[in-house]
Amino acid sequence: MKVYKLTVFEKTGEKIFEESVEALNDSEAKGIGEKLLEEKGYVEKTHRFTSPTGKLLLFHI
Repeated sequence: MKVYKLTVFEKTGEKIFEESVEALNDSEAKGIGEKLLEEKGYVEKTHRFTSPTGKLLLFHI
């Protein structure tokens, strides 16, 4: 399992949410990240979801 990181920010740059998730691959992780954003109501907030190698899987300004 690989560890991916989701971080959500306010427009001011303040970090309001951060969580690490485990997944087998980027595709599975992206689905988990999207679901987590929806559940927490952060879809429209500035966010990034990165792989263990630093690849951006999800990004929204």
